[in-house]
Amino acid sequence: MIILKATFLIRLSARLLLTGGLAVFFISANCSAATGDDYPNKPIHLIIPFPPGGAVDILGRLIGQSLSEQFNQSVIIENRPGANGNIAMEALAKMPADGYSLLIGGNGIATNSLLYPSSTYRMPQDFSTLGYVGRAPLIMVVPEQAPYQSLGDVITAAKKNPGAVTFASAGSGSSAHLGAELLSYATKIELTHIAYKGGAPAIVDLVGNRVSFMLLDLAQALPQLQTGRLRAIVVGTPEKLDVLPKVPSMTDAGYHQIEATVWWGLIGPANIPEAIANKINAGLNRALTDTAIVKKLTEFGVTPKPGTTQQFRSFILSEINKWSAVMKNVKMKED
Repeated sequence: MIILKATFLIRLSARLLLTGGLAVFFISANCSAATGDDYPNKPIHLIIPFPPGGAVDILGRLIGQSLSEQFNQSVIIENRPGANGNIAMEALAKMPADGYSLLIGGNGIATNSLLYPSSTYRMPQDFSTLGYVGRAPLIMVVPEQAPYQSLGDVITAAKKNPGAVTFASAGSGSSAHLGAELLSYATKIELTHIAYKGGAPAIVDLVGNRVSFMLLDLAQALPQLQTGRLRAIVVGTPEKLDVLPKVPSMTDAGYHQIEATVWWGLIGPANIPEAIANKINAGLNRALTDTAIVKKLTEFGVTPKPGTTQQFRSFILSEINKWSAVMKNVKMKED
């Protein structure tokens, strides 16, 4: 009996040590996640929901390189185009909330769940809002050989022949699409939307004079304007752009109430530990205040918007409220 009891005690002690060890392991793991001390200890995947070559891709690679240098860790860029970023956002919502799967997107972050009511996610409930990247005005550009010299020319042509004036976008719900739909609504004209899977292929057709116009951010428009393949006829904000002093603003064109802009932000799956989310946000803010990066962003007409995770969440909620009202008056359809 004594031997049996001793054996039992030995086994019991072993079990206690084993379970105690597991408890220590889990507590340590949870503490590590809570403090974010060892983050990141493996490569970060940064999803870009559009093809290479567009504005989101340019910004994503710029931010990704900065985060990689700051964290001394690889940042793997993954382009997942389709449905104005909706495909990538649906995938992101199902990924682990450990800070190793991130996405940089544009206006669709706020509007996609409105545009695609059948989506499997909702914003902001299913995501961690990690930081505002920046914003930029959209510029109405036309092919070099197009007959339009002003916004007035486009409106006159559309009124004369409803539906004949076409506009390209990077996809339904993209900033270019919504901006043009607002123009259509405000001026009571009928335009025909041609959606592409990303800005780059849309620009190819625009340069080829296969569509009438497109609203582009400066990052995508400037190279085409400098080579003369496209012409800018109006800046989609009440103010002019310093880099394009001869291009009139919406105020100059007589439509000060219309504002067409694009913005970008960084998100992750819901419930990323606060310490890790704050660490990512701090890295993003450092990138957005880095002199070399700010200079490059300014050249593209982008105004950096560093801030907190909560400030970005509040901004997204305000965008959702704004577009919820607008979309009641704008005809939308899924790609």
